[in-house]
Amino acid sequence: MKTNVMAAVCIGLGIGFAASALGDPPTKSNDNIGHTRHMHRHNKPHPRVTATDRFVTSRTSDVKLPLPEEKDAFFFVVFGDRTGGPAGGVSVLADAVRDVNLLEPDLVMTVGDLIQGYNETPQWMAQMREFKGIMDQLLCPWFPVAGNHDTYWRGPKGKKKPEGEHDRDYEMHFGPLWYAFEHKNCWFIALYSDEGNLETGKKDIRDPECQRMSPEQYDWLAQTLDRAHDADHVFIFLHHPRWLGGNYGDDWNRVHELLVKAGNVSAVFAGHIHRARFDPKDGIRYVTLATVGGGQSGLVPAAGYLHHFDIVTVRKTQIALAALPVGEVIDVQEVTGQMQAECVALVQKGTTLAGAVRLEADGSARGRVTATVRNTTSRPIEVTLTPTSADSRWRAIPDHAHRTVQPGKTFDLPFDVVRAANSLDAAFHVPTLEVNMDYLAPGQRYPMPAKQLELPLVTELLPPSVPAREHALVLDGRDDHVKIAAKKVALPDGPLTLECWFRADAFGNRTGLVTKTEGSDYGIFVNRGLPHFSVFLGKRYVTAKSEERALKPGRWYHIAGEYDGTHVNLYLDGQLVATTPGSGKRKTNRLPLIVGADVRGNGGAMSHFKGAIDEVRLSSTARYTGRASTPTRRLEPDSRTALLLHMDGMAGPWLFDASPRGLHSRPENGAALAEVTTHATTEE
Repeated sequence: MKTNVMAAVCIGLGIGFAASALGDPPTKSNDNIGHTRHMHRHNKPHPRVTATDRFVTSRTSDVKLPLPEEKDAFFFVVFGDRTGGPAGGVSVLADAVRDVNLLEPDLVMTVGDLIQGYNETPQWMAQMREFKGIMDQLLCPWFPVAGNHDTYWRGPKGKKKPEGEHDRDYEMHFGPLWYAFEHKNCWFIALYSDEGNLETGKKDIRDPECQRMSPEQYDWLAQTLDRAHDADHVFIFLHHPRWLGGNYGDDWNRVHELLVKAGNVSAVFAGHIHRARFDPKDGIRYVTLATVGGGQSGLVPAAGYLHHFDIVTVRKTQIALAALPVGEVIDVQEVTGQMQAECVALVQKGTTLAGAVRLEADGSARGRVTATVRNTTSRPIEVTLTPTSADSRWRAIPDHAHRTVQPGKTFDLPFDVVRAANSLDAAFHVPTLEVNMDYLAPGQRYPMPAKQLELPLVTELLPPSVPAREHALVLDGRDDHVKIAAKKVALPDGPLTLECWFRADAFGNRTGLVTKTEGSDYGIFVNRGLPHFSVFLGKRYVTAKSEERALKPGRWYHIAGEYDGTHVNLYLDGQLVATTPGSGKRKTNRLPLIVGADVRGNGGAMSHFKGAIDEVRLSSTARYTGRASTPTRRLEPDSRTALLLHMDGMAGPWLFDASPRGLHSRPENGAALAEVTTHATTEE
C-alpha cells in the first residue's frame, strides 16, 4: 500500500476513462464544494424506487429514502500487459491478483502479452506455467487474450520457425486464439490481433500488412455479434489498439463499422503500448490499458503511465469505468483495532534520539547522536534511518542504515555529525534524521508516514546586533507564526506575565496574539479588536477582558497579561484595563507557545494574527500588579524571564531568545523579521 492510497482510487487515466461525450454533460452542482478531482459525471443517476415492503423502521420521518432497483449489476476487471519489463514484473502481477481477490469481481479479462516469449518452446512453457500459476490464485475465473509476446517464436539464427510460431503452444495451454462467452446477458469477445500476413506467414507488429484481420476471424466476429444482438452490452478484447492507426494501418475501420452496426458494443479494450488512454468513437469506448508488471517508464503516472487494472461496473443501461493502481486496495479485515493502535504508537513513539550536536558560534559543529527504534508491535518492522539536511555543509557517518526489527526488539544507530566552520547564513538548516518504517502484516507491508526528527543541538549563539532601524516579526494572517516547544517554556505553578508590542493590520473575529490555550494554560487574544487575557485556574478559565478599549489597526500597542496569584489582569499601554478575581492551580498542557496565532490541539496554529509583533516576553512573576507605568520600548531579561524575543535579527535560522534559557526558535510558513515604523503610542 502506498502513501497516496485513497487519492489514487478510481483515477481517470489519460483524458479520462469515460468521456462525458458518452453520457450526460457535466452539470453545475454544489456537491463538489472544496473538491478538485472527478467533478464530472459520465452516467445518469442509478434508478431508484420507493418500496415500502423493502424498508423497515420503528421511527417516523418525513424523508422517504429511495432504494436501488433490484436488477442485476456486476463488475469485472481488466489486466494490462505483463511483459517487456524486468523479471520482477511477475511480483506486480501477483500484487494485482491479491488486490482483485479483495474486490472479488465476477471475472478478470486480460489484453495480451501474458509472458515474455520471443523464445523457443521449452522457455515458453516455463513462462506459461509461471503466469498461470499466479493467475490461478484468483478467486474468480480469468480469461486470456493473445499478444505478440505470447505467440512470436525466436530461436537460433538459421533455425526454421514452426508454422504459426507459438500459436499452437498458446492454444494448447491458454485457450483459443479467439472466442466469446456470455455472462448475465452480456457478451465478452476475445480477438487475436497477431495473425500476421496471411500470404507469407510473417508476424510483425510494425508492418500494417501483418495487422489485418483474416476473413475467417472477421466472419466469426460478425456471426458472434449477430448471436449477441439481444445482449445488454458487448465487450471486445484484443492486444493491439488497432484503432490508433500508424503501424497498425487502417484495417480496423471495417471492424469498427461492424461494431457500430451491431449497436450494443459498449467498450473495446487493448494494451500493448504500455500507457493508458481513452479514445471514444461513435458511442463505443475504446480503452487502452498500460501495464500490470510490464515495462513501465512511469513518465507521467497520473496521466496513464503506471501499473493499474481497470474496473468495469455493468448495469443494464450503462457501464462505469475506473482504474486502480496496483497495490492500492486496502484489506479491510487486516486493519484491526490492535494493528491500528500498534502502527499509531510506532509512528508517535517508535524512534527516539539521544546525545547532541554542539554548534559553535563560528558555525562549526560536532557531536554523536544515537537513534533508537523500538518495535512495540506484534509484527516485524523494516526501518530505514537516513541523516539528512538541506544544508550540504553537514556530514553524517554512517549516512544511512536499514534493518528488520523483530517484535519487542530495539535497533540502535549511533552516528557522528560534523560541520566545518562556516557562516550561519540563510542556507543554514538544522540536520534531521529521516525515519521510514514498514509494518509487515501477513497480507502486505504498511508504510508508516516518513518522519523528520530534528537532531538535538547545543548552541552558544551570539546575539544579533541591535538594528539601526526598528525591526519586528511581520505576519500575513494566513499561516505564518513562531512556535516554541512546551517543554522549553514550562513555568512553575503560580504567577506569570505574558507581554509584547504589536500593531495589527486588521482584526478577525477570533485572533490569537500569543497563546498556549487549549482547554488549559494561558494566552492573549485580540478578537475583533477587543483584547483579553485568559489563564486556566482550577477547573475553568479566568479572563480579563477590555470591553471598552477597542484597538485600532495600524497603531502600536503594548499589551501585558498577568496572573498575580489572586487576580488575572490585563494592561494596555501600561494602564490596567481589566481585572478578574481568580486563583487555584494552573492547568498546563504539552502544546507549544504560538506567537502570531492560537494553538490547535495537535500543536498546529489557527486564528492567525495579521500585522507586526515585537518584544515578546514571558515571565514567571507578576511584573505590573496594581501599577500604572510607561511601557518600556525594549524589555530586559532577568532571572524570572522564561522567553524574550527582541526581534532584532536572526542567528542562522533562529529567532534569537535573549532570556537565560536561550529558547531560540524558527519562524514558520514565511514569517519573517522586517523593518517597521516607530512604536509610538500617541492617541489619534
